[in-house]
Amino acid sequence: MDVYGLIGNPVGHSLSPPMHEAGYDALGIDAKYVTFEPPANEGAAAVAAADRLGVAGLNVTIPFKQDVLEAVETDDLAARIGAVNTIDLTGETPQGYNTDAVGAVRALDHHDVALDGTAVVVGAGGAGRAVAFGLADEGMAVEIANRTASKADDLAAEVPGAGGHGLDALGDLLSGADVLVNCTSVGMDEDATPVPAEALHADLAVLDAVYSPIETRLLRDAAAAGATTVDGAWMLLYQGVEAFERWTGESAPVDAMNEVLRAAL
Repeated sequence: MDVYGLIGNPVGHSLSPPMHEAGYDALGIDAKYVTFEPPANEGAAAVAAADRLGVAGLNVTIPFKQDVLEAVETDDLAARIGAVNTIDLTGETPQGYNTDAVGAVRALDHHDVALDGTAVVVGAGGAGRAVAFGLADEGMAVEIANRTASKADDLAAEVPGAGGHGLDALGDLLSGADVLVNCTSVGMDEDATPVPAEALHADLAVLDAVYSPIETRLLRDAAAAGATTVDGAWMLLYQGVEAFERWTGESAPVDAMNEVLRAAL
């Protein structure tokens, strides 16, 4: 039996175990997905311990996505993002990847969103970094808006061709945009949105990385404006799908994994 897992703190709320095990069951793979909750600042040590125990792969969540960098060899994308959320432990050296970027791209692609033109990414934290690099790699022109404009400027300096802005620029940015991705936590704990409703329009595709609640105020506003809407569970699903496929070498049973994920939300 292969063992895969998640390291984070806390991890009790994670939806990854049922989602991944649904995938194993659907394909008849003899595998188990478990969770590990090491103390803060012990991410790298946890990776080394899992490797010694024969764990085949790990997902990584808060607060360890940067800590584990010292314990793995990263691919180019994870190195540019500066964070790892998926580790393959089957080789001589742990290999680190970031599937958050691919998760956003595949979520948009699933909804037939063309990844050309201009994308506006709200938020310059970890998720914002991943999505900005992912969309830029697809050939989109990326504009980053953040509450602290200097952080948007710093990220934009790393993403080819990107621009950095404060949130007050969203009205102008969105008027000519094709894709909007909210990578902040606004909307998770309150019925709020970082984007003015009047800035949304029918030619826009809107992905909200927040998945609890599944229908955020931003998505309600976007639907009312006639925009294409993509809820955060799709990004969560596809980052897991990407990890599943890296680990197993199999095409993930997306429908089975999605059904279990949404039932758990």
